[in-house]
Amino acid sequence: MTSIGTGYDLSASTYSPDGRIFQVEYANKAVENSGTVIGLRVKDGIVLAVEKLIHSKLLVPGANRRIQTVDRHIGLATAGLIADGRHIANKARDEAANFRDNFREPPTLKSVAGRLGLYVQAFTLYSSVRPFGISTILGTVDKDGPSLYVVEPSGVFYGYHGAAVGKGRQLAKTEMEKLNLSELSTREAVMEAARIIYLVHDDSKEKEFELEMSWIGDESGGQHVPVPKDLLEEAERKAKEALETFE
Repeated sequence: MTSIGTGYDLSASTYSPDGRIFQVEYANKAVENSGTVIGLRVKDGIVLAVEKLIHSKLLVPGANRRIQTVDRHIGLATAGLIADGRHIANKARDEAANFRDNFREPPTLKSVAGRLGLYVQAFTLYSSVRPFGISTILGTVDKDGPSLYVVEPSGVFYGYHGAAVGKGRQLAKTEMEKLNLSELSTREAVMEAARIIYLVHDDSKEKEFELEMSWIGDESGGQHVPVPKDLLEEAERKAKEALETFE
């Protein structure tokens, strides 16, 4: 039974006869039209990388960042609508701050991801709101070690060793599956993440892009910070060389 074009896609609170919520599926399409975002969980930390497509040559480099800091040790990267990403980042900061106030200790990522998932899912319940057009990758290194979660537009959240969302997610996942993530260091993961982003960008033949990367681990003193400029430049250079060899 087909439900396309029969009015079941007008509200996030309406199921189609075959049990689908089209508004949520449309939100997933918004994510799929966005630049690729990946997260790698390795032996000593987390690396986040974003293929930020440049829609105009007039844009200032570094503006409209897709990677945000939630708490000192928690980072977040989004694929999809950039304004929705900022809203979710602010909500995640609120949840992290509430956890600190209530329990007097640094927030755990599982708690923040769980609260964020509940919040996102609430936007699929009411006809007065629309689902968020983003998928969110969250990473941290806490007392339990590195952890990585993805929150989908439906509110579902999963833990991952390596995650990819956005336009080039399939190729990115294929490349990540070839890596022995549990043996990689964060420095090696930076190189691999840059290589994967350049590979998926080349595959889609998209317009120019800016590579955004951040990491959390021993190298960064347990803080979520941007990858140092010299290391980022080296990773980009090696990624371009690998791409030329690949071709």
